[in-house]
Amino acid sequence: MEGIYTEKEVLTDALNTQKSSTNLYNLSANECVHDNLRNTLMDILKKEHDIQVDVFNQMHTMGYYPTPAAEATKIQEARNKYQCGYKGV
Repeated sequence: MEGIYTEKEVLTDALNTQKSSTNLYNLSANECVHDNLRNTLMDILKKEHDIQVDVFNQMHTMGYYPTPAAEATKIQEARNKYQCGYKGV
């Protein structure tokens, strides 16, 4: 039997792969002692995050990953919760 994947399955797999990749590059960069290697890993991590955003946006546009609009009160609650004394906001 020949396996044929839907567009949604392929994109979901790509998104999950990107999420996994960013986790691994982040862990590697966090534990890296050498500055040059850490900087290289951080550059790769940024590129992997960019790819993840592209895949997510494509899925969202195609209706495969719907996200409801956030209520203004929920946004403010999240800001208050995660601000944690950070004065840069």
